[in-house]
Amino acid sequence: MERTVVELGMFETLFLAVIGIYLGDFLRAKFPALKKYCIPSAVVGGTTIAIITMILYYANILEPNFDFKTVNTLFYCIFFAASGTAASMALLKKGGKLVVIFAILAAVLSAGQNAVALGVGSILKVNPLISMMTGSIPMTGGHGNAASFAPIAVEAGQSAAMEVAIASATFGLIAGSMLGGPFGNFLVKKYHFEDPELDNNSRTLTDTVSDILFNKKTVMSAVYMLMVACGIGQVIFLILKYFGQNFPIHVCCMFGGIMVRLFLDKTNRVNDSILEALDTVGEFSLGLFVSMSIVTMKLWQLAGLGGQLVVLLIAQVVFILLFVYLLTFRLLGKNYDSAVMAVGHLGFGTGAVPVSMTTMKTVCDKYRYSKIAFFVVPVIGGFISNITNAIIITKFLDIALKLNAGM
Repeated sequence: MERTVVELGMFETLFLAVIGIYLGDFLRAKFPALKKYCIPSAVVGGTTIAIITMILYYANILEPNFDFKTVNTLFYCIFFAASGTAASMALLKKGGKLVVIFAILAAVLSAGQNAVALGVGSILKVNPLISMMTGSIPMTGGHGNAASFAPIAVEAGQSAAMEVAIASATFGLIAGSMLGGPFGNFLVKKYHFEDPELDNNSRTLTDTVSDILFNKKTVMSAVYMLMVACGIGQVIFLILKYFGQNFPIHVCCMFGGIMVRLFLDKTNRVNDSILEALDTVGEFSLGLFVSMSIVTMKLWQLAGLGGQLVVLLIAQVVFILLFVYLLTFRLLGKNYDSAVMAVGHLGFGTGAVPVSMTTMKTVCDKYRYSKIAFFVVPVIGGFISNITNAIIITKFLDIALKLNAGM
C-alpha cells in the first residue's frame, strides 16, 4: 500500500501548532509531573502530534509535508526582537562579562562535542566523517549546519552522511526539549534557589504578570514596536550582507529590538505595562515557533540510526549535561541566573536556540524571571556560537577527512 503525501500549507501548520500548545496545556494539567519537571506545553503537545504523524507514516496512511518556514521565521524574528527590547543599558553593561565567559564556554563545548564524536566513533569503528555528523554539526549547529556541512562528507564518499546529520539534529532537538526543564528544576532544587530574595537580578512572575495590567492600546503599540525592530533588523542584515558579512536575520532583529529599547529609555517612555506587553507578544511568538518546529519533525528519520550511532548520540547528551553542570553553571556564577543560563546552554548545545528559550521560560514560569539569562543566551546561542562553531567544525572536518583518506 502506497502512502498518500499530504501537503499542509501555512495555515494548516499554524492550526496544528496551536492545537499542540492546547494539547500540551491539557496534558500538563492531567499529568502534574510534566509541570513539576518543567516540560514546556509546546514540547509536550508538539511531540505528541509528531508521534501521531509518525504512526500514520509507518501505517502507510500518509506522509505530511509542511509549509512553515516563512511564517516560522517571522515568529522567530518577532521573538528575538522582543528579547532585544528587554535589554536596558544597565543590563547591557552587566551582561558584558557574562557574554565573554559564555562565548568561551560555547566554543569549548563545540570542540568537546567533536572530540567526543571522533573518540567514541573510533572505539565503535565508525567512519570519522559519519561520527562527525553526531558532533557539533547537528548538536550546537542544528538542522541548518547539518544540511550545510554534511555534503562535504558525502563528496568524500560517505553517502549516508546527510541522513545521519539530519536525524542527529532531530534527536538533539528532542533531547534538549525534554531534558532542559528537568535539568533546570534539578539545579534550582539542589542549590535552593527557590527564594527570590537570594539574588537581586530576578523578579517573581507575580510581580511581572499578575500585578501589571495593560490595555488594548499598549498591546498594539508593542506589536508595532516589534515590527519596527524587525524592520531595523532587516536593514542591519542587508547592510552587513553588502559588506560580505552573513549574520543570522533573527540576531539582527534582536539588535533592532535593543535599538528600540534604547530609544524608549532615552525618551523616558519605558514603563512596566509596555515592557509586559512586549514580553507577551514575544512569548506568543516563541510558543508558536517552538510548537511548529516540533510538530513538523519527521521522527521516522530517526529509525535509520543504527546501534552505533545511538551510542554516539547518547554519549553527546551525557557529555553536554556534564559540561553545563560542571562548567557553565559554575563559571557563570553558580546562582539562579547561571542555572537558567545553563538550561539555555543545554538547549542550543543540543541543536536549537528556541529550545533554549522555551525551556528557560518554563523554568522561569515556575520560579521567577531572569533578565540577564534572556539577554546573554540569545546573543551567544544565536550569534557568537554560530561563528565559533563553524570555525571549529572546519578544523575537525579536516582531521576527519585525513582519517577517512587513510582508511
